[in-house]
Amino acid sequence: MTDRLPGFDTLAIHAGAAPDAATGARATPIYQTTSFVFDDVDHAASLFGLQAFGNIYSRIGNPTCAVLEERVAALEGGTAALAVASGHAAEFLVFHTLLQPGDEFVAAKKLYGGSINQFNHAYKNFGWNVVWADPDDPATFEAAITPKTKAIFVESIANPGGVIVDLKAIAAIAKKHRIPFIVDNTMASPYLIRPFEHGADIIVHSATKFLGGHGNSIGGLIVDGGSFNFAGDDRYPALSKPRPEYGGMVLGETFGNFGFAIACRVLGLRDLGPALSPFNAFLILNGIETLPLRMQRHSDNALAVAEHLASHDKVSWVSYPGLRSDRYHNLAKQYCPKGAGAVFTFGLSGGYEAGVKLVSNLKLFSHLANIGDTRSLVIHPASTTHRQLTDDQKVQAGAGPEVVRLSIGLEDKDDLIDDLNNALDAA
Repeated sequence: MTDRLPGFDTLAIHAGAAPDAATGARATPIYQTTSFVFDDVDHAASLFGLQAFGNIYSRIGNPTCAVLEERVAALEGGTAALAVASGHAAEFLVFHTLLQPGDEFVAAKKLYGGSINQFNHAYKNFGWNVVWADPDDPATFEAAITPKTKAIFVESIANPGGVIVDLKAIAAIAKKHRIPFIVDNTMASPYLIRPFEHGADIIVHSATKFLGGHGNSIGGLIVDGGSFNFAGDDRYPALSKPRPEYGGMVLGETFGNFGFAIACRVLGLRDLGPALSPFNAFLILNGIETLPLRMQRHSDNALAVAEHLASHDKVSWVSYPGLRSDRYHNLAKQYCPKGAGAVFTFGLSGGYEAGVKLVSNLKLFSHLANIGDTRSLVIHPASTTHRQLTDDQKVQAGAGPEVVRLSIGLEDKDDLIDDLNNALDAA
């Protein structure tokens, strides 16, 4: 054997997993149990006191979920990960760990509509305040930073517009001001972009999308990059102050470069409870085994469909960074040279009504609120995922009235083009 590090495709299949010690099962078992038996009283005490690692209760950790955590951490190049119930839960636990009432964070204004709604409204109940910045202009992130700012948040590829964010430029601003840089890597997956390599400190995923890849399970991941030193930083008391529930332990000092992931688990997941079910973890693990193959096919198909739509007389514009004419093409070549992903938007000359008619006339594309499925999906964001936003917010988020979002699946690309042509004729 050599000291060769496994490649990405190998990690997607093997990272975190081994034949089951009890049965020899090669696939990771579904440990469908609420609780785990302790060896003795001392063993139980050491687990509850964080002096030893092990299983206590499936709300806090589970062996099936642990394999998923190790695998995604390996694929992203992180130090540790935490699997949770959804992508929204992942975002929430990250900010719960970082923020106190009255704190602020800066976020790119081009995001998934659910995140915009979460940040604008739900977070206000906790006294957390978002300040919006323009991902096309990194200087706006620095201009938005105040003494109350505790984090910066972006999507590596923004949903729904396919905006490629200049991660290195924003990471430099975060490092200058000593605040964590959080990147939602859902749309890219670690196959296309690895944000830690570009300066991110924390990564979140909706595993519901491309990691799982089959539209059959909801889940989320938090990945700790181990690059931000929370120890001794009074701005982040969850990691820098003694924790009374753990005998005065300072999590950032005790656990070092994976202390953030530990804090999300033992302070957030433990008390707030958005646990991932072992069965969903099993399904997502199986999806990840084919992630490299799927993401390449997704990207290749999406480029072919985008090129076709760009020449269609009923389409006014196409926003896909894989196109040479796209404003984000150079950033795509820099950050995701293997492909620009599966999701993009285009505008119909007929506006809002044409968008509604198009989604009603497609046959092969499924009209639903999801992305990252093996099947091709379509939605009209202004009437669905982004309808809770104001008209100005919709436009800023890349979800104007004429916009249609496609998530290109793994079908034959010629069949997808034919379905779009027929629907465009009908619309």
